[in-house]
Amino acid sequence: MHIEGFKVFCDLCDTGNFSRAAEASGITQSAVSQQIRAVEKRFGVPLVDRSNNHFTLTPEGRIYLEVCRDILARYDSLGSRFRVARGKLGGKLRVASVISIALHDLPPLLRQFRKNHPGVEVTVDYRKAEEIYDAVGDGRADLGLVAYPKARPGLRAITCWQEKLVLVMPPKHPMGGRRPISLHQLDGERFVGLTPDIPTRQHLDKVLRQAGVKVTLVAELENIETVKAAVEAEQAISIIPETSVRQEIKQGRLVSRPIDAERIWRPMGAVTRRPIPDKPSLLEFLSLLTPRAKALIPVV
Repeated sequence: MHIEGFKVFCDLCDTGNFSRAAEASGITQSAVSQQIRAVEKRFGVPLVDRSNNHFTLTPEGRIYLEVCRDILARYDSLGSRFRVARGKLGGKLRVASVISIALHDLPPLLRQFRKNHPGVEVTVDYRKAEEIYDAVGDGRADLGLVAYPKARPGLRAITCWQEKLVLVMPPKHPMGGRRPISLHQLDGERFVGLTPDIPTRQHLDKVLRQAGVKVTLVAELENIETVKAAVEAEQAISIIPETSVRQEIKQGRLVSRPIDAERIWRPMGAVTRRPIPDKPSLLEFLSLLTPRAKALIPVV
């Protein structure tokens, strides 16, 4: 088996098509099939389910794909590791992030990382949380940045910092003020929320339910940026991270008020494959993330 063979199998799994995998690798379709059958013969297991017309991996095929991606990642990191040995870090680092982190928490980290390691090409993909877990799991991203990070099979989650959640509203809203407000005062208020599939929304739903508070939802949106716009448009309230609303407060478009309640924080952190890949640029970026935490808490 050679590096090219591992890449062929990954291309096949990415495209789900033998002809497209052959085209991507610059070989014939029959050569792709021969390579797959050679591995199956060597280990005595089927990698591809040939019982239907759709491309499907067997359980053994999924294991082999994971190994192929690991081997290719290590091989791709050789150049970076050679540069590290010479005091220079290079290569690519692929980050997938939820929008709120990408817009408000990530920029200063990226500036610092790029200053320290100008030879590394960093790309940021803006995605929803579930898509981030999938991207890290199948190797399309080296690192995921999410709220409420949770470990999953094959994935490790690290809580790196916490963000305070605050009540936000338009200026001159009746609920405006400087003193902390209780959750009970929100009962019946017009509220802009995130969609139910988002972890922050799920956490807030639980907190409000346990407090016996029912708000009147006027909109449910997919990210905090659109929530802020809807709060302005609807003259309603919402609960969002304090860091994400600083610009609007500075501009006088929104005001915030602290909430007198427990668990009005959201943990933020990173998701990587388990074990963490031995990729120098990834390890260097994680070293920037972890000092933000009061304690590094692996979620197992």
